[in-house]
Amino acid sequence: MSELDSLLEQVSGYFAVLSEPTRLKIIHALCNGEKSVNDIVEAVDSTQSNISRHLNLMYRAGVLQRRKEGTLVLYQVKEPTVVELCRTVCVHVAAKLDAVPQDSGKLPDFFKQQAD
Repeated sequence: MSELDSLLEQVSGYFAVLSEPTRLKIIHALCNGEKSVNDIVEAVDSTQSNISRHLNLMYRAGVLQRRKEGTLVLYQVKEPTVVELCRTVCVHVAAKLDAVPQDSGKLPDFFKQQAD
């Protein structure tokens, strides 16, 4: 396998991790910082077992990092570029669908580009 093939295989796997709506909701929940599993469950409005399954997959894929604080397990996005990638794609898709005008003030924080 060539270096390009190997790279594209890894990129494909990375996008596969991000291709599930629940996982995008988890990134949205974590876009402004670290949260406990319970906070993520509440933000995503799903079950603990479902969220834990997705969190573990995302952690193993290197998208998230975690740490323990007493009995709490806290997660955060490992690299800010993941949040920026998701924001960029969401804004692009929303604009194509004319779902919400970007200047309307109605886009959730997740979709707003951060100032440099």
